Amino acid sequence: MTFLITGADGQLGRALVDAFSAHGTVIACSRAELDITNTAQAAAVVSRARPSVVVNCAAFNDVDGAEALQERAFDVNALGVLTLARAARDIGATLVHYSTDFVFDGTAGRPYSEADPPSPRSVYAASKLVGEWMAADAGRWFVLRVASLFGVAHTPGTSRMGSIDRIIVALEQGQPAKVFRDRVVSPSYVVDVAAATLSLLGGSAPSGTYHVVNTGHCTWYELAQEIANIIGGLEHLVPVDVASLALKAARPQFGALDNSRLASVADPLPTWQDAIRRYLAFRQRPATI
Repeated sequence: MTFLITGADGQLGRALVDAFSAHGTVIACSRAELDITNTAQAAAVVSRARPSVVVNCAAFNDVDGAEALQERAFDVNALGVLTLARAARDIGATLVHYSTDFVFDGTAGRPYSEADPPSPRSVYAASKLVGEWMAADAGRWFVLRVASLFGVAHTPGTSRMGSIDRIIVALEQGQPAKVFRDRVVSPSYVVDVAAATLSLLGGSAPSGTYHVVNTGHCTWYELAQEIANIIGGLEHLVPVDVASLALKAARPQFGALDNSRLASVADPLPTWQDAIRRYLAFRQRPATI
């Protein structure tokens, strides 16, 4: 099997490259190497490579920035997906596209299932929802919603660190870590997301949307407490309310996702607590030469 992965230099993309390499040939394309908003270039790359699976990790993920850059957000998160879907369809390849919990408004007060109607509250969320619709233009396709991704440690202090890595680094350095106590999420360990993606592709699951998150949900403060209980620094956690921050884009207050549909057709994902423990152990492993 041959996999073409866009956005392969990102957090999720890197985990997919690592996992998929043991199951076939991987063509890893960074954002610089394959711009999915360049329709002709993207279609030509897919046509030449003729992969079995096109995996799209390229995305415009600046939630607040999208409010002012609406055209760019839709170019990447929606129209770029349509280009890949059609290119995959033309060669008979499967399309895997990753979406987000932000497509829901967060007012349900319970974990969302794939059957719940989306209701985006921001430009970013709307662009991701349209991208989900575009993905269905492929012959065989999977839209995999993930949330609060973590994994593949980045260099401390870099802008590409995810929220969970920022919490870890702050606690390790004895610095205050502001975390939401009133926003509920379903964390997703990129290693587990990659394994679940492979499980879906290797089985007979029908095309459609699946929630690929670790089992369970928590507030950001509860997640940070779990981390602090392992590495220390509980006293450095600073709980804050979403309303106390001047965010340009609205976030779903209760964005937990139910992954039961995934568990019915593929290997179930471990709990988010188990995932956090494994990731912290990975970060603390001895360096190899």
